[in-house]
Amino acid sequence: MARPATDDTQEQFIEGLLEAVAGAFTVFGVYLGDQLGYYDALADAESLTSGELAARTDTTERYAREWLEQQTIADVVEVDDETAPPLERRFTLPAGHVEPLTDEDSLEYVAPLAQLVAGAVAPVRDVLDAYRTGGGVPYEAYGPDLREGQARINRSSFLQLLGTEWLPAMDGVHERLGDDKPARVADIGCGAAYSCIGLARHYPNVEVDGFDLDEASVELARRNVSEAGLEDRIRIHHRDASDSGLEGTYDLVMAFECVHDMSDPVGALTTMRRLADEDGVVLVVDERVGDAFTTEGNDVEWMMYGWSILHCLPVGMAEQPTTATGTVMRTDTLRTYAERAGFDGLEVLPIENFFFRFYRLDP
Repeated sequence: MARPATDDTQEQFIEGLLEAVAGAFTVFGVYLGDQLGYYDALADAESLTSGELAARTDTTERYAREWLEQQTIADVVEVDDETAPPLERRFTLPAGHVEPLTDEDSLEYVAPLAQLVAGAVAPVRDVLDAYRTGGGVPYEAYGPDLREGQARINRSSFLQLLGTEWLPAMDGVHERLGDDKPARVADIGCGAAYSCIGLARHYPNVEVDGFDLDEASVELARRNVSEAGLEDRIRIHHRDASDSGLEGTYDLVMAFECVHDMSDPVGALTTMRRLADEDGVVLVVDERVGDAFTTEGNDVEWMMYGWSILHCLPVGMAEQPTTATGTVMRTDTLRTYAERAGFDGLEVLPIENFFFRFYRLDP
């Protein structure tokens, strides 16, 4: 049966959706290559056949061959001679793709984004139920891909930029953490603790208490701290950030990309204000979204709304009552939360970052 005639708008929509599906398959192809070690193997060799790739990664040749061909069509890898017999074709990872896909220490490392997407869709049936019932999906339902992908994508920034660019932009804080008198820092929602590690490495007299509600994240954080050899200065606690029983007096209280996920952000911010001593400061780092909703959004909102519909909003609604913030937490929303938590003011720090916006809250 012939397709009925369509107008340009319908055709453009269909073409755009097909392109988006192609992108989705590329993302999951990257996920497979990242998790199976295919990119590392290709980066270490001049070129590989499917059999050689399978042998180096302890995988099956037939799967490796299909993946290589898909990655070629997706312009991720290159084939030396497409006319060669299938088992003799040699594949190469282009030089410009090596760093983004294999170098975990690079600020250009983007392979973990694919793992994050895989984690975000893992409990999609539960997310559907939440949309129908008004409930939520607990963070732990998203499994290791979400948790590890989040940790990996932020790792290099936390280790390299926290003490060299971000904290130096906060008047008085960089100096206080760097002087001879020991300083104390609380890291709320510390996740895998790379923020704790980056801080402790840059400021040798700082002691850090990391807090997280997710048990698996706490285990991962403690393992990372131990591998970094910083157990004497970093302690990881399995505690809720909004717990009124949290005690301590800190020079700096930090919260990276977690306030928008909280069912009770005002309660958490109230705890942060109480934990900061009379001269202490609170740093909240969250997504760099626009100041208001527009039909176009800014240059990152397409991604932030994606995380929100699949993960952040369902997680934020897993406990009731909830503010149901979602990933797209605009500056005025955080300012309202901060005022309700008793802060005197909120300052947007002059730090240029594609994904993050940095807020200073003074008790």
